[in-house]
Amino acid sequence: MPLNEDVVAYARQQAASGREVHMATAADESLAIGISKRLGFIDEVHASNGHTNLKAGNKASHLEKRFPNGFAYAGDSSSDLPVFTSAVQSLLVHPSSSLLRRAEECGAIEMTFERPEGVAAPLVKSLRLHQWAKNTLVFVPLILGGQALDASAWFTALIGFVALGILASSTYLFNDLWDIEADRNHWSKKKRPLASGRLKIVHAIMAIPLGIGLSLVIAATLGPFVLAGFLVYLVVTVSYSFYLKRIPLLDTAVLAALFTMRLGIGVTLVSVPPSPWLFVFSMYLFLSLSLAKRHTELGRYLEAGGDGNMSGRGYRDTDLPVLLSLGSASGLAATLVMVLYLTNEAFNAQFYSAPAVLWGMPLILFLWLGRIWLKCQRLELNDDPVVFALKDKQSLMLGGFLVLLFVGAWFGGRLV
Repeated sequence: MPLNEDVVAYARQQAASGREVHMATAADESLAIGISKRLGFIDEVHASNGHTNLKAGNKASHLEKRFPNGFAYAGDSSSDLPVFTSAVQSLLVHPSSSLLRRAEECGAIEMTFERPEGVAAPLVKSLRLHQWAKNTLVFVPLILGGQALDASAWFTALIGFVALGILASSTYLFNDLWDIEADRNHWSKKKRPLASGRLKIVHAIMAIPLGIGLSLVIAATLGPFVLAGFLVYLVVTVSYSFYLKRIPLLDTAVLAALFTMRLGIGVTLVSVPPSPWLFVFSMYLFLSLSLAKRHTELGRYLEAGGDGNMSGRGYRDTDLPVLLSLGSASGLAATLVMVLYLTNEAFNAQFYSAPAVLWGMPLILFLWLGRIWLKCQRLELNDDPVVFALKDKQSLMLGGFLVLLFVGAWFGGRLV
């Protein structure tokens, strides 16, 4: 269960200073004891069981008998008003204006824990809109298929991009909900809205089917093959969240496949001939990045003092060299496949007016992947290499060079 970190920190500080900290709740005693053990600083638990019901006024009378010399009470609901009346001091957690006013009438207020930013901000953060950058892959088949100047193709691809973004965000939210316990023990994921308690579980449960349903409806309007692609993507993503991500190496292959599925969806959106070279290149490239992601997670986990087995994954501390070697090899394979694509397909494409310019692309790809793995080995990489690339100046500069080379290959010959 998510806990209010501000309240927990205050209670822990009070316990460290010598003040007794008790848990009083109308919830079942077994649940309260479990949370008490998780916290580790609770002196005594007062909860409902087969003989005692601590709802409303019962809790107030119980605490008056247990603490005849007075007590301070922390609560967040109008149902706590009888207890606030009995308490010497009150601590209000995220109070509404009416609760604050009524609590002031009951007695002295020791402190108030202010309300968080509401539902919208943590929900938007959980949707990871910055990850929509991955979905720009749906535009790649359009460009490589020679339809870069077709406005209608861009419009169709743009609708597909938005629909896929909604679907991906919904699956991210589902993954965070399913993985909430492991995320709370992760060095960076514990800050996610669901893991930190900033987003309520009930709000996530409501948002997930709404987002999935909306994306599938949009996909259906774009054609049956597009809808089929979305459904496959959804099934694989959910399977990954449920089980596949716990199988070493297969988890990275599934992630690479999900990236490649975006290219497949892009092909169906604009009905261009699929390029085997493009799909093979995508698998090797994103397999390398997925392995970098796992290498970083495992390295940071061990650096933070974790034991030999990473929580929620099947990797061990001895797996770092394997991840490094496989990831580097996959990056080199992606570079080789790009060279083969250039020699076997790109130079024969009629829409390139200066295809020789494309020879600069394998070098830039090698430099970028080399930088990724250098940062990865130094544990200087973000959990997600894609997020790292969007913030890293050198990565953005190399990406800009790639765009310039592509534009030069397309239009350079026409300008001569």
